[in-house]
Amino acid sequence: MRWAHVGLNCRDQRVTEEFYTRWFGFHRARTVQVGDGEILFLRNGEAYLELFPATDGPAAPNATADGPAQPGAVRHIAFRTESVDALLAAMGDAAEVTLGPLDFDEVLNGWRTMWLRDPDGVVVEVSQGYRDQDVIETTEREIHV
Repeated sequence: MRWAHVGLNCRDQRVTEEFYTRWFGFHRARTVQVGDGEILFLRNGEAYLELFPATDGPAAPNATADGPAQPGAVRHIAFRTESVDALLAAMGDAAEVTLGPLDFDEVLNGWRTMWLRDPDGVVVEVSQGYRDQDVIETTEREIHV
């Protein structure tokens, strides 16, 4: 089993495409015509975003902080970068930060994270310095990774 993609509903697919291509290194991999509309597939390495045109109706409320906590809602999507601060500086006013940047040095030295909104209100986490634990303790045994 391998990760496939995240599907996002977009007010304006071109605006959302521009956001993820400009700031997160995605490029268009495929366009699929569906009825009068289209679905855009964006790719960055093995990660894909599938951009759908949103249907009529009320928009989901813009999430705050690190995303919605309700069951069934995606809290946020996340990316890694070499420098959160460099990305923030490059984005300037395009970065609608909802939380942070925060340092998590007490958990892992060098771990720094911020959360921001994409053009459709989806919270996007951007982190630097995260890495997996060397040993994970469980109630049954230690797992060495």
